[in-house]
Amino acid sequence: MPANLGDRLRDVRKRRGMTQQELAHESGVSVSLIRKLEQGERQDARLETVRRLAASLRVPTMRLVVESVEDGASAATLDRWAAVRKALTAPLRDVAELDEPPTVEGVRDALSAAVPLFSGDRFAELRAVLPSLLRDADTVAHLDPRGHAVHVRLLQLTGWLLTQTRQFEAAEWCLRAALDGSADRLQGASTVNTMCWLLLRQGKLSEARELATQWADDTEPRLSRATPDELSAWGWLLLRLSAAAVRDNHEEEAEDALRLAYSAAVALGREFAPGEDFLRAFGPVTVTLKRTENAMILDRPDVVLKLAAKIPAAGFRPTSNNRNRHLLDVADAYARTRQYGPAVDTLTSIRDAAPEWLPNQSYARDILGRIVARRRTLTGDMRSLADTVGLPV
Repeated sequence: MPANLGDRLRDVRKRRGMTQQELAHESGVSVSLIRKLEQGERQDARLETVRRLAASLRVPTMRLVVESVEDGASAATLDRWAAVRKALTAPLRDVAELDEPPTVEGVRDALSAAVPLFSGDRFAELRAVLPSLLRDADTVAHLDPRGHAVHVRLLQLTGWLLTQTRQFEAAEWCLRAALDGSADRLQGASTVNTMCWLLLRQGKLSEARELATQWADDTEPRLSRATPDELSAWGWLLLRLSAAAVRDNHEEEAEDALRLAYSAAVALGREFAPGEDFLRAFGPVTVTLKRTENAMILDRPDVVLKLAAKIPAAGFRPTSNNRNRHLLDVADAYARTRQYGPAVDTLTSIRDAAPEWLPNQSYARDILGRIVARRRTLTGDMRSLADTVGLPV
């Protein structure tokens, strides 16, 4: 098979008997981008763009995807987080040489204090505290059996953070270490949930579908007797399966997974976070947010706005992979329906709530880029947002 996206796109398009102009009209992707991809001037595109091309060509997205279609971390990002990555793989310290060896209780308290930094996307503070916390957690894990659980929990959170900041290789190492150290099936499912998200961000849709399917099958509870922890774990794996399937143009599979996830949410009856773990918070609102995300992937902005209007603001959690990701879909829906004012207002609200999160989102750059391209003049908010998300001048 051809070795790159452009070659695969050209070959499938020709097999379908379509011109570049016809594919552009059918998919909504510009002729210019299609031409650049096929001629090798562009080596990649956003996963959602590839999905639209594949859907118009009536093939799975993975038929066109060769490698990751999501950019990894920039050199500047890698440099900022270098101390954290170094701490992950640092040699185990000799406790006898430490003036004040860490204790399980002390590390547990430090981790509890750091959790709001993770859930609030407070990256600068995390860069300051994580290196020493990771080293201390590694130390107590080898000194005291009780320290093992603390270390695994920190690895889960750090893997999520590294995925968030697109440090994919380090994230994979971290999550595999957490999975290997999992004490039980539910703790493992929590880690696999993030591993599926990592695969999705890398454009590895088939791997994400297979992993989510395997673990969803293995963790499926009997609804009549399922615990909230079991429902949350199973529900999230189904949401990851749905996300992978819809991006790979398997709409029926995506919808089936969403329906099962909703049954788990109904059994819970409310938003629930096992052990107050924000990464595992699940319930009816979470499922609706993911249904909205699927609608945007399928380029149905009208459905997105209808669903968004029914979501209670009180149901949001202040985390990037729920509230803010949903609001990006809302901003995109406004932009695609030419409601540029509300789109900019929505992006501004995200920046106000998560100023360190938004600059890491290529999705935000794409949305704002389309708005700017359609405007003769830019408002002050638009110019400010363009600086925030790093929109090229």
